[in-house]
Amino acid sequence: MSVPGSAKGGVMAEGSGFLGGRIPVEIDAMARHIRDLDKELFRKILKAVVSAVEGKDCRDLMRSIAENSDVPEDRLSLIVAGMYSLLKEALRLPTSSLKQEVFKDDLRELRISEEFITDFASVVFGNRRAALEAAYTHQQPRLPSIEDLQWRVDVAISTSSLVRALQPSILMRMKLSDGKIHQFEVPISKFQDLRYNVALILKEMNDLEKRSILKIQD
Repeated sequence: MSVPGSAKGGVMAEGSGFLGGRIPVEIDAMARHIRDLDKELFRKILKAVVSAVEGKDCRDLMRSIAENSDVPEDRLSLIVAGMYSLLKEALRLPTSSLKQEVFKDDLRELRISEEFITDFASVVFGNRRAALEAAYTHQQPRLPSIEDLQWRVDVAISTSSLVRALQPSILMRMKLSDGKIHQFEVPISKFQDLRYNVALILKEMNDLEKRSILKIQD
């Protein structure tokens, strides 16, 4: 006895925060070390970091910056690491979730100068955004996604175990983007746990989205 069903595709949940409640230590360190940095030097470092995000070899450029500036190497390393982390955090969010004013406000809270904030924003929201997103996404490790999911509910009428007799279970067949197919059985109790946890996650995502909307309106 079975009830068939199928589901294809998926729903992408977009995050709506940026740096969140806990600022990454490398971004915090970068913000402190660029406060008295020369604007021209800042832009050279930012250009090198953007090249690194794009997957380009920027070693010669960084070597030139280190040799032609009086910034200590350890301080320069902190600035580069922080810039890279900042761009990485911004690029992982779609522009529909990360608004430019929210981005700038977060940087202002770090006491970064308006000139530097403008430069960061021009990278994150400018014409090179699509290329940076593509390069960043390509560099990230990925797990296979679900291409197709089929299921049916079965009730065992005849079984060697009295415990399982007339107990429904869900048989699932899952096809992944790498071509692999997995088939497995899910007891009703475990399916109810899954349903509850998915509903809980969706509620938490909705709560986060509402908080972001309130912040943007303020």
